[in-house]
Amino acid sequence: MDDAPDAQGRYGAALLFVRWSDAGDRPVGHLETDYLFRGATPADALTPLLALTLQDVKQHLDTCIEGQGRV
Repeated sequence: MDDAPDAQGRYGAALLFVRWSDAGDRPVGHLETDYLFRGATPADALTPLLALTLQDVKQHLDTCIEGQGRV
């Protein structure tokens, strides 16, 4: 989520997916979506993001992976 509003005074919220090492002991990279929601306040942008279903989140992750051409 943005710390400051954009030029139109809106805050953006996106998903960030952390990629962990094979051992699972440290992060080795990440993927993130574009802003999925915008709002007049950080809470306005975050509320619909938190309402996403697990299926919605998985779909966004799959789209990110497809865009990278790798896992």
